[in-house]
Amino acid sequence: MTPDRRQIVAAGLGLAVTTMAARAPGDSPMYGLIGRMKAVPGQRDTLAAILLEGLDGMPGCLSYIVARDPEDPDALWITEAWDSRDSHRASLQLPQVQSAIARGRALIAGFDSQTETEPLGGYGLG
Repeated sequence: MTPDRRQIVAAGLGLAVTTMAARAPGDSPMYGLIGRMKAVPGQRDTLAAILLEGLDGMPGCLSYIVARDPEDPDALWITEAWDSRDSHRASLQLPQVQSAIARGRALIAGFDSQTETEPLGGYGLG
């Protein structure tokens, strides 16, 4: 069997290429969120650590990334991808998420922006 272009590029770069599983017509789309959160001054790293705890066991979570904003010492970007909106909503009831919310609430100064998305696929999404 002759390798296709994707296999050649992946082999050449040493990367594993992943694609989104095909969805049947009528299936709900994946659900995504991208938001910028502001921490209380000087508390960004503490807040980030809380947000990164207990990420195991979140059914339907395909990707959850917390990143520092290099332009603002108090801002974090959170990027999430879920198999559905329902999985995201259900995650908010998980004990570890409730605990993180309770511990992090006092460290959050506000939210600059939040955008809902419908991820189509990409590297890292199963």
